[in-house]
Amino acid sequence: MMLAHTLHDVHSFKRHIHANRLSGIDNEWLTPAQAQEFCPILNVSSSIRYPVLGAALQRRGGVARHDAVAWGYARGASAMGVDIIENCEVTGIRRDASGAVCGVETSRGVIETRRIGVVAAGHTSVVMAMAGLRLPIESFPLQAMVSEPVKPIMPCVVMSNTMHAYLSQSDRGELVIGAGTDAYISYSQTGGLHVAIHTLEAICELFPTVRRLKMLRAWGGIVDVTPDRSPIIGKTPVPGLFVNCGWGTGGFKATPGSGLVFAHTLATGEPHPINAPFTLDRFRSGRLIDEAAAAAVAH
Repeated sequence: MMLAHTLHDVHSFKRHIHANRLSGIDNEWLTPAQAQEFCPILNVSSSIRYPVLGAALQRRGGVARHDAVAWGYARGASAMGVDIIENCEVTGIRRDASGAVCGVETSRGVIETRRIGVVAAGHTSVVMAMAGLRLPIESFPLQAMVSEPVKPIMPCVVMSNTMHAYLSQSDRGELVIGAGTDAYISYSQTGGLHVAIHTLEAICELFPTVRRLKMLRAWGGIVDVTPDRSPIIGKTPVPGLFVNCGWGTGGFKATPGSGLVFAHTLATGEPHPINAPFTLDRFRSGRLIDEAAAAAVAH
């Protein structure tokens, strides 16, 4: 459930709802009272800093456990003959006399190959620098935290882009709290304390019943963000080197689609029609893909 706190939110979310319905996706608009009925611990009082003016809801939406999804993909790939090497750090990318890639140097030896696909999220720029490339991306910490476990109180994921916060509950009873990206570029996986405090203040205002819960742990994941907030999927100036990056805070949700078109690009050497516009060259030509408002993510 996505909360609307301003008239701009209301107009934007209703537009999204209508667009989703036209695409055959069930999506609906809730009044503040209906939102509270669906999520009883939500505070819809008009006295809070950002009153809830309504909410967009997709009743069939669910929560996917990130690591379990990664395990599922790994097992499926392994069953199809893909070699997966764990705990293996990439230390360099080899290029031949013509400039094309010819291998990957790792902490466990050299892997010779004529095609390399880099999907390293926040550390994409670090890996690509090994091939002598500088990408137009910035890396930011994205913070999250979990509370002590409690009995079920959250029936869904509630997200507020205005407050840069979301709340859901894990199978173990922990409340999972997410923030927006830090305001500065960094590879620190702790993030800024002020960002966590701002998020917790917003959560406590929206959900007063959780005020006395203790936080168990917090962490920061590194996300990569492009100038136009859209990903880069395709070839690079280095022959045989391909990249899939720039997903910001929304990469997990895009895994199936981006994986399909990236696999096509790697296999054929040319982009799939869907990812053809998401070229690295667009930052030189000026054909940017400005879809920040359509991303529904906190960057």
